[in-house]
Amino acid sequence: MSRFFITTPIYYVNAKPHLGHAYTTIVADSLARFHRLCGDETFFLTGTDEHGDKIVQAAEKAASTPQQYVDTVSAQFRDLWPELGVTNDDFIRTTEPRHRQVVQAVLQKVYDAGDIYLKNYEGLYCYGCEQFLTEKDLDADGCCPDHKVPPARISEANYFFRMSKYQGWLKEHILANPDFIRPERYRNEVLSMLDMGVLDDLCISRPKSRLTWGIELPFDTGYVTYVWFDALINYITALGWPDGELFARFWEHTDHLVAKDILKPHAVFWPTMLRAAGLPVYRHLNVHGYWLVKDTKMSKSLGNVVEPLALKDRYGLDAFRYFLLREMRFGRDASFSEDALVGRLNADLANDLGNLFSRVLAMTHKYFGGQVPDPGARTAPADPALGELARNALDNYAALFGRLEFGQALESLWELVRALNKYVDASAPWTLFKEGRTGELAGVMYTLLEMMRKVALCVWPVMPATAEAMTAQLGGRFDLARVDLDAEIRGFGGLEPGTVLAAGSNLFPRVEPPREEAAPRPAAKAKEKAREKAQPAKAAPAAQQTPGVIDFADFQKLDLRVGTVLAAEPHPDADRLFVVQVDLGEETPRQVVAGLREFFQAEDLLGRQVVVVANLAPRPLRGKTSHGMILAVRREGGMELLTASGPVAPGAKVS
Repeated sequence: MSRFFITTPIYYVNAKPHLGHAYTTIVADSLARFHRLCGDETFFLTGTDEHGDKIVQAAEKAASTPQQYVDTVSAQFRDLWPELGVTNDDFIRTTEPRHRQVVQAVLQKVYDAGDIYLKNYEGLYCYGCEQFLTEKDLDADGCCPDHKVPPARISEANYFFRMSKYQGWLKEHILANPDFIRPERYRNEVLSMLDMGVLDDLCISRPKSRLTWGIELPFDTGYVTYVWFDALINYITALGWPDGELFARFWEHTDHLVAKDILKPHAVFWPTMLRAAGLPVYRHLNVHGYWLVKDTKMSKSLGNVVEPLALKDRYGLDAFRYFLLREMRFGRDASFSEDALVGRLNADLANDLGNLFSRVLAMTHKYFGGQVPDPGARTAPADPALGELARNALDNYAALFGRLEFGQALESLWELVRALNKYVDASAPWTLFKEGRTGELAGVMYTLLEMMRKVALCVWPVMPATAEAMTAQLGGRFDLARVDLDAEIRGFGGLEPGTVLAAGSNLFPRVEPPREEAAPRPAAKAKEKAREKAQPAKAAPAAQQTPGVIDFADFQKLDLRVGTVLAAEPHPDADRLFVVQVDLGEETPRQVVAGLREFFQAEDLLGRQVVVVANLAPRPLRGKTSHGMILAVRREGGMELLTASGPVAPGAKVS
C-alpha cells in the first residue's frame, strides 16, 4: 500500500484565519481525500505556530497574556476547519509539551554534532520577520521588502546554526530531484538564491533579556529558540519522532504545502536542519501563490481580507471549495471576486453538473419508473466515442490532480460532464421512447447514469457533500473503503440495473451576486429635495404611445425563466391541458397548467427545457392552479416550444 503525508504550514496566530489560510487547508484536504480515494494510507496534519515577538505584541495589544492569546486564536483555526469540510488527522500547537520536547531533542542533537555555536553579532533585525537581515535582503530604500520599514540595528550574543555548511549538499539534492520543489518556478528561485553567494549561517536564538515567550535552548537556559527553528520541527513532532510508529510509516512520504511567502524557510532552513540532525528530507515542497483582491495581496491594514465562513454560508461549502481549486492555477497568483465565484457556480455547477443530474433523473423516472434500466451487456457504453472520451477525461483528471494541477484536472472532468449533456441532446431519449426503441433507450440511459456515478466519485475530494448527495440520488451510498479509482477509470458497468433512483435533483440552484447600491450622499440628497420643493408642481404630459408598443419598464416587469420539465400529466378535466411540473431552480417544482395537449404527447415534454413566465399571479384552471405560463410559438400545422439554444441551469433568467 502506498502512503501519503500531507502538511499545511502551521499558521501563525497573530491574526484570525482568512481566505489564504482557508485555501491552503482546503487544498491539503482535497489532496488527502484524493489519495484516500486512490487507496493510499494517508495522514493529514495542520496546526498553529504560537511563539515569537509578534505573539507577545499581539497579546499586549489585546490586553492578554501570550498563553491566553494563543489559546483563543488557535481555537479559531481549529474550529474553522470542520466548517470547511477539512478532515485533518492531527492538529498540532507549538506550545504543547510534546513539541517542546522534540524541539529540544533536535537542538541538542545538532549542538552535539558541532553545528550550533555562540558568537557576538551585530546586525539588522526586522521585528516583523523576527529575523536578522543582510544588506542584500533590503529593498532600494533600505527597508524590509515585506514590512516596508527599516530594520533595527541590534548587537548581542546569539547561537547560530551552521547552515552554510550544507549549501553545496542542498543544491546537489535539488538538482538531482527535479520535483523536490514544485512548481518548477520556485525550484528555480531557490537555485538562484543558492547561486547568488555563500549561504549565511542562521541565528537560532533570542536572549531572554529581550524575549521569554519561546522554547528554551536545552544547552543554555538564558535563551529561547528562534521561532522558525521551533516551528518547522512540528512536522516530525506530530509523527512521534524519533521512535513513533507514524514517523516510521509516513516521514519518507511527506508532501509539505506552503504559500510562496515562506518558501525560503521551507526550502532552505528546513532541509539543512534535517540534514544536520541526520534525518532524511521530505519528498516534495509544494508552493502556491497569493489570492489577490483587486490585484492586491490581502492585508488586514488595507481592509481587503476575505472571510471564508461568510462565503461558505452565502454560496454553499462545496461551491466555495470548487471555486478555490478551479480558479487558481497552482503556483501562480489568482484574483478573488464574488462575481467570479458566482460565475463558476452558475456555469459549471448549476448549468453543467446540476442540469445533467436534473434532466437525466427526471427522464429515468418517466421512461423506466425511476429504476436503473438493464442495457443487456454492461461491458461498454452505448456510444464508443463517448466511452473513449470518458476514459481520457477521467485518466487526465487523476494524473493532473496528483500533480497538483487542480484547475486543469477539474477542467478535464468537466469535459466529460459537458459531453454527457450533449449526449442527452444528440441521443434524444424522448424520441427513442416515442418510437418504442426501448432497448436502445435503456442503453442510452444506463450509459448516462453510469457515467454520472463516475463523476460523483471523482468530485469527492473537492466537493465531498455533493459527491455523496449525487451518489445517493443514483441509489447508492458513498463508501470510501469500496472505491477503486483506477478500476473506475478503466472499467464500466458498476451501476446495478433495478437500483431505485431519486425522483429529482436540485444540486446547485442559480444564485445572484450581492449588489451594493450606492446611497446618495446626504448633501446631494438635501439639494435635490430643496430643488423639488422650490419648483411649482407641473402636470405630467400625456404619454405618446404607438399602438401595439410597450414601454421598456413594462417589459422589465416580466420574469422569464428557463426550466426543465420533470413531469407532464393530462389534466383530468380538460382535454387540451397538461399539468406540468417544471424545475425552476426553486426548492420545489413549479406547477404550470399549459394548453399544449393538442400538439404534444406528455413524453415529448419530459426533460425538455422551456421558457416560463414565472411571475404571473396564480390562476385556477379547471380545478388545478397554474403558477406561470410556458411560452410556445404557433406554426403552420403545429406548435414549437420556446427554449434556449443550449442547456442552461434550471431557473436561468431570460434577459
